[in-house]
Amino acid sequence: MKHRFLTGFVLFLGLSLSLCSSQTCVLNDKDGLGRVFDGIGGLSGGGATSRLLVNYAEPYRSQILDYLFKPNFGASLHILKVEIGGDAQTTDGTEPSHMHYENDENYFRGYEWWLMKEAKKRNPNITLIGLPWAFPGWVGHGKNWPYDFPDITATYVVNWILGAKQCHDLDIHYVGIWNERNYDSKYIKLLRYTLDKSGLENVRIIASDNLWEPIALALLLDPELSRAVDVIGAHYPGTTTVKEALKTQKKLWSSEDYSTFNNEVGGGCWARILNQNYVNGLMTATISWNLVASYYEELPFGRDGLMTAEEPWSGNYVVESPIWITAHTTQFAQPGWTYLETVGHLAQGGSYVALTDERGNLTVVIETMTHDHSVCVRPPLPPFNVTSQNATFQLKGSFASIKELQVWRSQFHFKTKKPSFFEKLAPLKLFDGSFTLNLAEDEVYTLTTITTGQKGSCTGSPPSARFPKAYKDNFNVRNPPFSEAPNFADQTGVFEYYINMTDPGPHVFTLRQVLTEKPVTWVSDADQTISVIGDYQWQNLTVTCDVFMESVKTGGVFIAARVDKGGQSIRSAKGVFFWVFADGTYKVTSDLTGQTVLAEGQSGTRAHGWHTLSLTVEGQYASGLLNGYPLWKNAVVLTPKNGWAAIGTHSFELAQFDNFAVVAEY
Repeated sequence: MKHRFLTGFVLFLGLSLSLCSSQTCVLNDKDGLGRVFDGIGGLSGGGATSRLLVNYAEPYRSQILDYLFKPNFGASLHILKVEIGGDAQTTDGTEPSHMHYENDENYFRGYEWWLMKEAKKRNPNITLIGLPWAFPGWVGHGKNWPYDFPDITATYVVNWILGAKQCHDLDIHYVGIWNERNYDSKYIKLLRYTLDKSGLENVRIIASDNLWEPIALALLLDPELSRAVDVIGAHYPGTTTVKEALKTQKKLWSSEDYSTFNNEVGGGCWARILNQNYVNGLMTATISWNLVASYYEELPFGRDGLMTAEEPWSGNYVVESPIWITAHTTQFAQPGWTYLETVGHLAQGGSYVALTDERGNLTVVIETMTHDHSVCVRPPLPPFNVTSQNATFQLKGSFASIKELQVWRSQFHFKTKKPSFFEKLAPLKLFDGSFTLNLAEDEVYTLTTITTGQKGSCTGSPPSARFPKAYKDNFNVRNPPFSEAPNFADQTGVFEYYINMTDPGPHVFTLRQVLTEKPVTWVSDADQTISVIGDYQWQNLTVTCDVFMESVKTGGVFIAARVDKGGQSIRSAKGVFFWVFADGTYKVTSDLTGQTVLAEGQSGTRAHGWHTLSLTVEGQYASGLLNGYPLWKNAVVLTPKNGWAAIGTHSFELAQFDNFAVVAEY
């Protein structure tokens, strides 16, 4: 948008926004303060965005966690929001539920428990939020909708919160409600009742964790619903809110934002919205989707995290610009601080916010991001202008006596491509409570009385390396720290470590697909289960795996190569899929749905017996072995040219995998 800069104030949806008059911005607490700051955070999940992080070896895994959560080190995040796993594909993969079935409870599946504990270890005051994106099939009673039986859904969610406390000593502070229909008032009220009945009165509800409307209007019309909801959360609000949301007097949060490739433009997007979410929309918390890009980059929204950690096999990670942009606020203001009323836009573009702890400390954050260097992936960004300028800030009220401010600066330098992030400058001396800054385009400044800020640094991650060309896993882990096998990224279905106590032979320890019912999901999940692994650039490779079907007659499993899609697109994945079935047949297809058949015939395979499958793809031809003997050969494969390896099942069914191996060429 093009701003019309006026002397004094401009009204926007009832907000009073200060505009620097004659290039002087007044920072004053004399006439009152703005809203209470609730923090800046990151989101793990929605889905499986931290999948590869857990496979990093030390010390690199701890270094990554330090950059994210350690106070006065890196991003120093105030909030961690995690997915309440629902056994379904929710963007980049599937996260396991704590209740696969109605009579099943296990609060040690997945990695979100571990991540929350690691975050809390570094910052004991961190705010923890849970949100379900999807639900196990039993919650929907056969329908792809979780709210027809709100008492069941509420109990399911509350059980997760209770499990967090009882099994991990984690206090969940907020729980979100998100669905395609935006909100369900009956469910929200019942969730509040169930929380209170379970002794969780302190757990607050965010609703809807999606859009401002129609929930805002519903809160105004329904006092009981209003009493149940503490925060209105919006996803990708574009820094603006609506009048009805403001009228509710609820906390307003950007409960999911950013979702942008984490290069310098992504850093610029983050810098702009962190300030302007409050300046334009009075949002007191902003949460990045996602926390850390720890999933295969070729999956949807690759590298859309605050930093990148997608190579556990090499240990390489990259501290991207959004980490240091976050630090400009998080290291110098804490939840419970308060925004000044006098925040707003600079005369020549850009914005400023000011916060205080009401005990004499002041932090001012200024951004001058230009349009083309701060575009987020969504929503569309209207045009606006930013130019270099001198801006004078006048401190009044209780801040008038401040004599010195610490200065931190980030310069993107898009022209020279030599950025400088979170650089500590010499302290700034104030005269008569005033200071003037020469602000160039695409800069971020923090001026603060807080002296504890630091730019943390570790010994450097190892160099980047491709996924190993020769890779094996026999899944022989007696007490695995996580339920997932390293590097396998479940796209549909849940593949967990399994100990088969009835098998005294070589297959005691296996990887098992455990779901027998399609989950309740909001994406076009596949009808087949699949977990991908490896390097997307693999072309010529041999995949070998022992397989065990547990469904008599109807069972089916596959191994695959050159799988070209995952995440929300998994349903339309192409590749080379080698299937065997419990009815004694096999087929080879070029798609996950099994529609395009390249070869088929009799295999003699049956349920409740182990079979070794081997798939070789070289150039335009593919061949398969069953138990070491050729079953089919020279199937013509024209596309795709490259992709991941994979394992999976014909439907949602129990099946086991063991002795997985890949030998690949690029």
